[in-house]
Amino acid sequence: MSAVVAQTLHVFGLRSHVANNIFYFDEQIIIFPSGNHCVKYNVDQKWQKFIPGSDKSQGMLALSISPNRRYLAISETVQEKPAITIYELSSIPCRKRKVLNNFDFQVQKFISMAFSPDSKYLLAQTSPPESNLVYWLWEKQKVMAIVRIDTQNNPVYQVSFSPQDNTQVCVTGHGMFKLLRFAEGTLKQTNFQRGEPQNYLAHTWVADDKIVVGTDTGKLFLFESGDQRWETSIMVKEPTDGSKSLDVIQESESLIEFPPVSSPLPSYEQMVAASSHSQMSMPQVFAIAAYSKGFACSAGPGRVLLFEKMEEKDFYRESREIRIPVDPQSNDPSQSDKQDVLCLCFSPSEETLVASTSKNQLYSITMSLTEISKGEPAHFEYLMYPLHSAPITGLATCIRKPLIATCSLDRSIRLWNYETNTLELFKEYQEEAYSISLHPSGHFIVVGFADKLRLMNLLIDDIRSFKEYSVRGCRECSFSNGGHLFAAVNGNVIHVYTTTSLENISSLKGHTGKIRSIVWNADDSKLISGGTDGAVYEWNLSTGKRETECVLKSCSYNCVTVSPDAKIIFAVGSDHTLKEIADSLILREISAFDVTYTAIVISHSGRMMFVGTSVGTIRAMKYPLPLQKEFNEYQAHAGPITKMLLTFDDQFLLTAAEDGCLFTWKVFDKDGRGIKREREVGFAEEVLVTKTDMEEKAQVMLELKTRVEELKMENEYQLRLKDMNYSEKIKELTEKFIQEMESLKTKNQVLRTEKEKQDVYHREHIEDLLDKQSRELQDLECCNNQKLLLEYEKYQELQLKSQRMQEEYEKQLRDNDETKSQALEELTEFYEAKLQEKTTLLEEAQEDVRQQLREFEETKKQIEEDEDREIQDIKTKYEKKLRDEKESNLRLKGETGIMRKKFSSLQKEIEERTNDIETLKGEQMKLQGVIKSLEKDIQGLKREIQERDETIQDKEKRIYDLKKKNQELGKFKFVLDYKIKELKKQIEPRENEIRVMKEQIQEMEAELENFHKQNTQLELNITELWQKLRATDQEMRRERQKERDLEALVKRFKTDLHNCVAYIQEPRLLKEKVRGLFEKYVQRADMVEIVGLNTDLQQEYARQREHLERNLATLKKKVVKEGELHRTDYVRIMQENVSLIKEINELRRELKFTRSQVYDLEAALKLTKKVRPQEVSETEPSRDMLSTAPTTRLNEQEETGRIIEMQRLEIQRLRDQIQEQEQVTGFHTLAGVRLPSLSNSEVDLEVKTN
Repeated sequence: MSAVVAQTLHVFGLRSHVANNIFYFDEQIIIFPSGNHCVKYNVDQKWQKFIPGSDKSQGMLALSISPNRRYLAISETVQEKPAITIYELSSIPCRKRKVLNNFDFQVQKFISMAFSPDSKYLLAQTSPPESNLVYWLWEKQKVMAIVRIDTQNNPVYQVSFSPQDNTQVCVTGHGMFKLLRFAEGTLKQTNFQRGEPQNYLAHTWVADDKIVVGTDTGKLFLFESGDQRWETSIMVKEPTDGSKSLDVIQESESLIEFPPVSSPLPSYEQMVAASSHSQMSMPQVFAIAAYSKGFACSAGPGRVLLFEKMEEKDFYRESREIRIPVDPQSNDPSQSDKQDVLCLCFSPSEETLVASTSKNQLYSITMSLTEISKGEPAHFEYLMYPLHSAPITGLATCIRKPLIATCSLDRSIRLWNYETNTLELFKEYQEEAYSISLHPSGHFIVVGFADKLRLMNLLIDDIRSFKEYSVRGCRECSFSNGGHLFAAVNGNVIHVYTTTSLENISSLKGHTGKIRSIVWNADDSKLISGGTDGAVYEWNLSTGKRETECVLKSCSYNCVTVSPDAKIIFAVGSDHTLKEIADSLILREISAFDVTYTAIVISHSGRMMFVGTSVGTIRAMKYPLPLQKEFNEYQAHAGPITKMLLTFDDQFLLTAAEDGCLFTWKVFDKDGRGIKREREVGFAEEVLVTKTDMEEKAQVMLELKTRVEELKMENEYQLRLKDMNYSEKIKELTEKFIQEMESLKTKNQVLRTEKEKQDVYHREHIEDLLDKQSRELQDLECCNNQKLLLEYEKYQELQLKSQRMQEEYEKQLRDNDETKSQALEELTEFYEAKLQEKTTLLEEAQEDVRQQLREFEETKKQIEEDEDREIQDIKTKYEKKLRDEKESNLRLKGETGIMRKKFSSLQKEIEERTNDIETLKGEQMKLQGVIKSLEKDIQGLKREIQERDETIQDKEKRIYDLKKKNQELGKFKFVLDYKIKELKKQIEPRENEIRVMKEQIQEMEAELENFHKQNTQLELNITELWQKLRATDQEMRRERQKERDLEALVKRFKTDLHNCVAYIQEPRLLKEKVRGLFEKYVQRADMVEIVGLNTDLQQEYARQREHLERNLATLKKKVVKEGELHRTDYVRIMQENVSLIKEINELRRELKFTRSQVYDLEAALKLTKKVRPQEVSETEPSRDMLSTAPTTRLNEQEETGRIIEMQRLEIQRLRDQIQEQEQVTGFHTLAGVRLPSLSNSEVDLEVKTN
């Protein structure tokens, strides 16, 4: 292999006609097709990584990414055969995981693909005429199912899986919307199209079973489980002006001949061709993408609509419009929004929406911006930069700047920076540009337009023409290496111009065909040209004549280049060879191996050569050229390469092709033969600016400065005004709030007084109600006692009645038993007679069936024999007739037709007879079925007889059991009556005890309330004592301070007096000293307070304090001990209360249980009696139940009385203990303990007893 290596660095371009041509890999990286590569582009860091197409690939047709973002499927055509390649995106670099290229079915190409939700299955749609839908388990290359979607050669645009279900599939196309389900190894259609078929262009799943579909007439449909739920039409808001210019563009672009594989998707080209002129005004929905709030869809040229789901209904409403912005660099700004949006994609976080258009452009918009711009349509922004939308026809680079200049059939000129990988300048014109050349300084370009050759300045923000030449359709132009000359081709003539005087210095004539390539030698002394006439000429510019020539008319040359020493010319053309030409002779011809070389370039070092092919590949080879097939071939473009260049330092290779993409390659030699060239001088940063532009900008700057100053002044003035207004408003508000506060204070006082009045009123009202309630309770108790006595009397009467009723029921039971036995005997006799009848009927039916079978077999045999005879007779008859006819065939041609008709009628008769036989067979089958049904009826009747016997036996057993139960119940009744009497006797003393205990509880409650009052009084006493103690402490501190001050004063006085005694011999000085003492200690009487106290006083104070603290501590201990004793007593009393209450509750439960037993027994007794006498009224059961109440009530009252008496004795004992403890000094209860009032518990007890 060759030692020359090329590595893809960056690509400028997009192939928009690949199905599903853009999607997100993660939040920052998008994937799109460009050339014959898939590009991973990081939007934030601006780097690109490449997934190259398969070897010998003729172009990508469709892409699909798996839902888990791990796999990428690419549909290609490799050597005229379809193939699907699946790449693993998680590996670096991306590696091929599987290649699907062996198919057991007819397929031309795959036009749409989709991964299942779990990424295990792949769905692929083939193109017409096959139109097969293939369901793959792609890891094992296993076809799970295949089905033909359409039989009328209609295009299919999109296939997809349900986002939650591997087995649910959707297919849309021209006149078809199909939902299919994979089951049992086949794909079955689950929906049926209703209404007129539409041209469904795109669809998306918005839920598990909901799909939104768009048509070429601007309609959107929502289907749920195949049924239409919602429909809306997208309206065109603005009329589409400039239709004439659109037609011109379409005409010019129709001249471009793309290879068939570069435009595989029918979704745009076929749709545009198929849509009628009337539908051109309707917005076509080419793309739909779902997101969490709803979906986005394309709505005609340059327009995308967002639809959001309505909260209450399952419908959608249009929420926002997004438009492609107007391009100021275009000669017709309205052209930018006349491009159809072919693909839409949301980022994983749904923060960004990316769109690709039919003009090979990529746009994006942040979704948060669409929410901000309410009311007005939002606008897309370029995702990267504006790209070429048609084949690139010209390519050029310079020395002083890292610039690449390109021109295209899309009427634009673009300048790219291959260091920063950005677009520097861009401008569109009214004519197509065929060739371009960049001056070595990077400040000028020469461009060959369809009408003229223009020399232009590259300004800081514009491209301006400063010289025009009347050279129409210049296909080749080139600046010399020094930049002082440039050459331009006009048909078969080369014009050479000087860049200083801009004049034509020579015209080189000699070619008989169109010139396809020109190249300068290193010192600009010679020019080499090659053309379609098979001629390669070397021109001497000083004389204007040919120096060498090589003509080979069988070859049409595409490109020529020259070695750095200008000795050898390299030429490539239509004869699949690379030629080395020197001194008008072809030295060598190197085969291209069945491809056509379209471009060639050699490095400035002369050691590397690169050629471009008609299939879009690049071949890198070392120089001198090898004899064998030694080169590295790289997948690059999806169309023929039009231009190739190497930068001046041989570091980068630039390639452009008919697919509209521009690639930059990093080239290096593995042998390291001086390919790296250090630049002594860096790239120039100067730019051209015209004087008028500078003056205009200076003027604008001055105007802006003045405007800024004016705005500052205005702002300051406005701020002052606002400050004044706000200060006044603040004053007004403060005054207002003060007034409101005062009014609220007055209101608050009024409300407080009202509240106090209401409290007093409510207290009085509650006291009245309590008195009233107590009186009503007493009245009710008296009434209830009387009622209970009456009910008891009624209960005794009812008992007597129940005894009588029981006797009557027993008599009725005996009568019923006798009637039942008679009825059973009659039924058995009746059913036995019926059985005998049925058996006789069955036997007769069986005999009839046998007779019918015999008759049927005999008739069948007779019919078959007759048919066989007739068939034999007819056969012999017609054989004779056929022989006669053959003999007299020449004479009687007319009769043959009649005989044929007769023959056909006889055949019909035979068919009718056979049909009769079949009908007879059917009747036979029916008769057999009737026999079977009759047999089943017989079996059913037998089963019924058995079941009846079993039921009779069960009923007899039940009667016997019921008799036994009746006897047992009689015994139970006797026992229960005895128990009821005993329980009544037991309940009466318990009720008395409960009454006594209630009274005791009330007394205890009263005593507890007294305890609470005493506790509160003791707490108040303690607080008073503490206050007194604090006051004495403060007084002691003040006295101590006085003592200290007086002590200090005495000490000072003693020292001063001692000093005075020293002057006792000197009366005058003694007098002065005494006067000083007098002034110091007598006149300043206010200072006496500061004098300290004596130490003896301090000692006495400390002793007294210790004594007081000891007394306080002993008192505290006593208080704690007494409190604990009181608490234990209180807890003991409460526990006794609780135990008593538990006993009461248990007694109640026992009482309730006995009542329920009595009630159950009475109910059981009533159940045994079948007929109730009519004299008994409906109110008797309730009276029975209430008759036991007075005895139980009396027992309860006695029991509660006894308990209350015991509690009263206990409370008396506790009162005596408390009186003894009160005599002890310093005793008080715990302040935090509050005993619960017994009034509520008493009420609860009364309610429960009632």
